[in-house]
Amino acid sequence: MEQPNLNYINQLSGDNAEFKAKIIAIIKKELPEEKALYDSQMNNNDFMNAAQSVHKLKHKTSILGLEVSYYIAGSYEDNLKKNSRELQNEFDAILNSMQQFVNNL
Repeated sequence: MEQPNLNYINQLSGDNAEFKAKIIAIIKKELPEEKALYDSQMNNNDFMNAAQSVHKLKHKTSILGLEVSYYIAGSYEDNLKKNSRELQNEFDAILNSMQQFVNNL
């Protein structure tokens, strides 16, 4: 499985350390909140709202350099719109790796 990284953030921020720190701070704040909301929605079988949460989280996968995971998230979002949990385990594993990475930043 691919691993989260800061490659995209480094490219985006260039030599601007302040901008890089702001992006990381936003991710550190938003990721756990969005993950908790998604978990709650899934526990309540609220697939349509969970799909919206996955849509938001999907963009964080690309920011954290997870190119393959971005496509998995997109497929999972589509599955949720069809009331299907297919790819949930894969997406949850992606979220967990992202959260562990962000916790260590």
